[in-house]
Amino acid sequence: MHTFIGFYQDIGAALSLLVLLTFLLAGAVKGVIGLGLPTVAMGLLGLGLPPAQAAALLIVPSTVTNLWQLAFGGHLRTLLRRLGSLLAMIFLGTCLGSLWLGIDSGPWAAHALGGALVVYALYGLAGPQLRVAPRHERWLGPLCGLVTGVVTAATGVFVMPAVPYLQSLGLSRDEMVQALGLSFTVSTLALAVGLAGQDALGGQALGASLLMLLPALLGMFAGQWLRQRISPTLFKRCFFVGLGLLGLHLLLNG
Repeated sequence: MHTFIGFYQDIGAALSLLVLLTFLLAGAVKGVIGLGLPTVAMGLLGLGLPPAQAAALLIVPSTVTNLWQLAFGGHLRTLLRRLGSLLAMIFLGTCLGSLWLGIDSGPWAAHALGGALVVYALYGLAGPQLRVAPRHERWLGPLCGLVTGVVTAATGVFVMPAVPYLQSLGLSRDEMVQALGLSFTVSTLALAVGLAGQDALGGQALGASLLMLLPALLGMFAGQWLRQRISPTLFKRCFFVGLGLLGLHLLLNG
């Protein structure tokens, strides 16, 4: 039992409450728009925890919710064939990036996290709707995967540039939801390998992450309920504005 609660005893009641509320909110965001759990979690937890600790906490909730997301849709085999090189390079890039940079490699890590959040927020608010011709997927997919992996290793955020790339492929809604789940699952598992290689993912960290699965799932179910009652466009706009402000704070103050 100490393995599960020792982390929260160490960080104290205030930070433990921050962690709990963060995963409730992050799960709700994912329930509404289909993504955002690790992004929101890393951004908010970065206010009070080192990036490596924050990343370790999201491993179990992110893995389970993303596996859930990719399990439905009926396009898994087709997507694996089409996105195989992207996924392979995400994994390789994350592992190599962990050796080269590492999410716990210095005080700049929080600034890098903030920068990644700002870039993603700006893209979400004003980014152009790109279209990638099928003939370019062979080289652009692996390149985006490699860059995404390095960004993941440095910040714990694995949306850039993988999400814009996936959005540019002209996938159907169901394919897109499943492709995001597939990409995020590979990124999360690769991040776990990188953290383990830095001795940042021991038994206590995994136990603490497992405890956050319940609030993340509760938040996701609440978000799915909320999705039927609010405008997704308005919610996305508010989400990206808030994410941008949070990233700007981390970028400037670390």
